Amino acid sequence: MTADQIIIEPLLSEKTTLLREQNKYAFRVDLRANKLQVTAAIRELFGVTPVSCNVANVKGKPKRVRAKKGYTSRWKKAVVTLSPGDKIAIFEGA
Repeated sequence: MTADQIIIEPLLSEKTTLLREQNKYAFRVDLRANKLQVTAAIRELFGVTPVSCNVANVKGKPKRVRAKKGYTSRWKKAVVTLSPGDKIAIFEGA
């Protein structure tokens, strides 16, 4: 997998905004990606030095449309901690 296939999209929420103050950035990543691949993809795409990477599988939530029951898709989340002084420009609005 290439770096742009591993990192699907950045996660933008109130919680991830608060994490940015601690130099942590959250991304939605490919289900097959592991920590080493995510770290390498962040280094390649954004030119920053990740210190650590935490990965979590997010379960699908139960949903219902009229009589049909189902689930939303499951996905994988990665929270990457950067070295002090590093920033990712897309989160900073530049």
